[in-house]
Amino acid sequence: MSSQPVYLIGFPADEDADLRVQLGRVLPDTVIDTPLPNMENACLMDDALIFVKDSMTAEATVTRIFEQSPQASIIVLASSGNQVRAVDLMRMGAMDYRILPCPDEVLAIYTRKAGHQAELTKQASKQQENTDTFVTHDLETRRLLNQVSLIAPSRASILVIGESGTGKERISRFIHQCSNRNNRPFIAINCAAIPEGMLESELFGHEKGSFTGATSSRPGKFEMAHQGTLLLDEITEMPLHLQAKLLRVLQEGEVDRLGGRAPIKIDVRIIATSNRDIVKSVAEGVFRQDLYYRLNVVTVQLPCLRHRPGDIEPLTHHFLEHFSAMYGKPAPVITRQALCKLCEYSWPGNVRELENCMHRAFLMGSEGKIDEEHLGLEAQTPAETTSASGSHAIAAGMSIRDMERALIQETVKHVQGNRSEAAKLLGISIRTLRNKLNDMAAVNAHQSGTALADTSVGNISSPPGNPSGVMDVCQR
Repeated sequence: MSSQPVYLIGFPADEDADLRVQLGRVLPDTVIDTPLPNMENACLMDDALIFVKDSMTAEATVTRIFEQSPQASIIVLASSGNQVRAVDLMRMGAMDYRILPCPDEVLAIYTRKAGHQAELTKQASKQQENTDTFVTHDLETRRLLNQVSLIAPSRASILVIGESGTGKERISRFIHQCSNRNNRPFIAINCAAIPEGMLESELFGHEKGSFTGATSSRPGKFEMAHQGTLLLDEITEMPLHLQAKLLRVLQEGEVDRLGGRAPIKIDVRIIATSNRDIVKSVAEGVFRQDLYYRLNVVTVQLPCLRHRPGDIEPLTHHFLEHFSAMYGKPAPVITRQALCKLCEYSWPGNVRELENCMHRAFLMGSEGKIDEEHLGLEAQTPAETTSASGSHAIAAGMSIRDMERALIQETVKHVQGNRSEAAKLLGISIRTLRNKLNDMAAVNAHQSGTALADTSVGNISSPPGNPSGVMDVCQR
């Protein structure tokens, strides 16, 4: 039925033997193996179906697998279910979490789904063969690149959303390189950088004499990008009257030059980017709803750098190598203290700010070494910024328990409730984090109950803390 290898990880001898017999019956031609603990053969796992035994270390095992193979098909099998761990594992990307024994027909379904996933992974890898390197070690970003490369060959319009400096133009070029139009023009225009009076001519072109100063005919960006890709950067900055004209171009596949007599047929793939909340812009009436729906065939949400701290070090070395080639000088060595400072910083300007920081450090470094003082980050300490802006500021007189509570709440909020990521940032196991959240919820419930009891006898003071906020975190 399947030629995929199957891996069994973490099963005791009796369950391992029973599962091998069952898999041999369902998949007689399949190789069943047990990887070494250090995952030396993880390079095979993108093409494999991986069964992991649920245990206290299951999250760590799944994390190691996904670090090597972001698209691996992982099934977690448990002797007795653990609801909290099941939710965490599914959020991490496991295909399923199931109680043993597992019926033959379900194993067959897993195999078909894993085979389909493996085919998609191979296709994504093939699409990315001739693309520029997109530097990332972040699991979610690597998955995003695979998904983007799969939709790149289509003609669908793509909307790229992300903060300034996250690499929206970079991933737009990546999409173009993965598409069937990669040997055709890639034209980019920043809608916020061109004066409103010139933007229409820049986009759609003009004929000679169509306005004062039009001494000759000129094609617009749409015509220049014919059979290629046109990037409309910061699309939300486009005036409303031009949005209406853009909508017609997208619907009809033709442009009208200023002063032109007849429309010109075009074949262009549109990628639009924005660092604003487009849904909010639509609600405020500054962006057309019909244009939003026309552009929003596929949405790509780029994470900011502070949400993928594992990318800071590889990006740092990448930029230093880049500037080494630019200036023809050996790349300096960055000290561990400087790296720690980079990882602690919040990077409001994202990857662009990190690149500028490395450019400055490359020029300021001495004796082939970059230290903390060469980074130029002293003026903005992220820990102080976060503490001042957050609702749980650390102040003199706070107990260690209160400081720990504030840190955990802010970290969980920062990663939008992802416990695995929060535990990684805090440097503790996910089990320890879960226990601490449960303890915080219990304390909150007790405080809430005490406050209610006090209120019932006439105490008008409000309950201490914010119990509802903690419960929201604990329920994630």
